[in-house]
Amino acid sequence: MSAPIHLVLASASPARRRLLLQAGIEPTVYVSEVDEEAVEAQARETYGELGPADVALLLARAKAEAVAAELRDGDHVVLGCDSVLELDGSIHGKPADPAEAVQRWQAMRGRSGVLHTGHWLVDDRAAGSGGTGGTIGAAVDTAVHFADLDDREIEDYVATGEPLRVAGAFTIDGLGAPYVTGIEGDHTNVVGLSLPTLRELLLDIGIHWSEVMTPR
Repeated sequence: MSAPIHLVLASASPARRRLLLQAGIEPTVYVSEVDEEAVEAQARETYGELGPADVALLLARAKAEAVAAELRDGDHVVLGCDSVLELDGSIHGKPADPAEAVQRWQAMRGRSGVLHTGHWLVDDRAAGSGGTGGTIGAAVDTAVHFADLDDREIEDYVATGEPLRVAGAFTIDGLGAPYVTGIEGDHTNVVGLSLPTLRELLLDIGIHWSEVMTPR
């Protein structure tokens, strides 16, 4: 059996890596040094106002292409991802501090938001290995319904530190799971990486899922 196609994950997210491992893929993690605020500001200056899905896709692409440029001599496919929460038309990433996380949850409780995750693939395989040189992406949106937490629940959750580490200040695969009453759409997208979307993007550059799976 031939060796699997090497997937590089351009993300520090443990949840994204864990999702890939659970789905049979053992990625190499290589975190980009992209200045997200600068990338977003430059895009707004060039193109005007950006929607939440646009921001997620823009940052996912920036991360993937930055890592691909640093690893140019490899034989791999690079995946970049970024997630943002849309609430009342505003875009929210990771809270800057506990006070912002508390305010965020006070705004979210008992309501619904949309989690947008951008995915971007860069095919840096050699031509002899079937490389296409392709660069392709997609954004996926999932509606998230939040429980009506009281102030103590919010403060206790923020005190765990988890909301400060994740886009939207919540998880559905960790300590925040009890505070999400439901979703509409792909649950893996809310974790941080839509596995069905990744499968489709891989197929677009001629790679079947089994070709990136680690032999058991």
